[in-house]
Amino acid sequence: MSDKVYRASTTAPVNIAVVKYWGKRDAKLNLPTNSSLSVTLSQADLRTLTTASCSASFPASEGDSLLLNGEPSDISGARTQACLRELRSRRAALEAADPSLPKLSTYPLRLVSENNFPTAAGLASSAAGFAALVRAIANLYELPASPSELSLIARQGSGSACRSLFGGYVAWRMGDKADGTDSMADQVAEASHWPDMRALVLVVSAAKKGVSSSSGMQQTVATSGLFRERIATVVPENMAIMEKAIAEKDFEKFAEVTMRDSNSFHATCADTYPPIFYMNDVSRAAIRAVEAINEKAGRTVAAYTFDAGPNAVIYYQEKDTEAVVGTFYHVLQGADIGGWKSADIKGLKPTISLDENVAGLLKAGVSRVIMTGVGEGPLKTDEFLVAEDGTPAKR
Repeated sequence: MSDKVYRASTTAPVNIAVVKYWGKRDAKLNLPTNSSLSVTLSQADLRTLTTASCSASFPASEGDSLLLNGEPSDISGARTQACLRELRSRRAALEAADPSLPKLSTYPLRLVSENNFPTAAGLASSAAGFAALVRAIANLYELPASPSELSLIARQGSGSACRSLFGGYVAWRMGDKADGTDSMADQVAEASHWPDMRALVLVVSAAKKGVSSSSGMQQTVATSGLFRERIATVVPENMAIMEKAIAEKDFEKFAEVTMRDSNSFHATCADTYPPIFYMNDVSRAAIRAVEAINEKAGRTVAAYTFDAGPNAVIYYQEKDTEAVVGTFYHVLQGADIGGWKSADIKGLKPTISLDENVAGLLKAGVSRVIMTGVGEGPLKTDEFLVAEDGTPAKR
């Protein structure tokens, strides 16, 4: 028996939806009630790094394992198991077709993963996590699958993960087949098509959220009348306008749909019975700040969006950094928060002043910022979290 340890490492990005996924039509297969569209964010700022390894020398009694941010993580859940099963069966098919291949599909997997941002803080950590997991194992198994094919597998782990298998601007097509074989992601435009898209994340709370997305969305599906209108009319219209806005690099349209869709999503959460509130007073202050910035600029230069949590993600174009980042920086600079990039904030003038109530809420409630922008999809890397002998690498 060979004790060779096979390894593959990849990084995967966070994506933030501008047309939101909310609601499943099949919880087991993670099939959505509507299509969605997101911007992939730069991995220089937000990424998951995952190493997948396997070896005949790993004890079968231990089974598969995952170490996440240095802590053992449970992978016995149905969603993770669905991903592992699908990847293994694809590898087994390759081995059956070519008996000379090592039988990697029969070896236990040791997976080690690290985020460079807080997990479960409303920063789509599960999307980057499952995208990295699936891509790393696919690389380990040398699967010929395309990113769209792999998105079918990642979707079963975390719905929005299917969009993190691509860079740039990405759509998750809901599909209509009962088996989910047409519910997958595709790239609407590469990052290089509209490279000056930027995002400022205001981290309002890095605590775990009160109502998890999975249970929240199913309560909405079951009880909200507004939700039915959202999936029948609002989202299909928003998808069409958004794809056109991206193709034409029309920021005003992009921004309007982004803000309207976020509002629509949170309205269906409030219309859920009992209601679900993910945003708080600080979140609402961020909305007022964006409105003030756009009003003073005389055009739409910033767009807010909120996922299932209070953190604000504010999209803007690089040319409008002063109006957008400058305003928030000068409001927040007295507060001791990290995340500002000194090269980007150097010389930014406070051209826009905010209402003191809004400024006060932001100052008291924002714990850190993340300055980032549109970026690439998963990247193969030679940075390994598992050493050549199969133990976690010393870092």
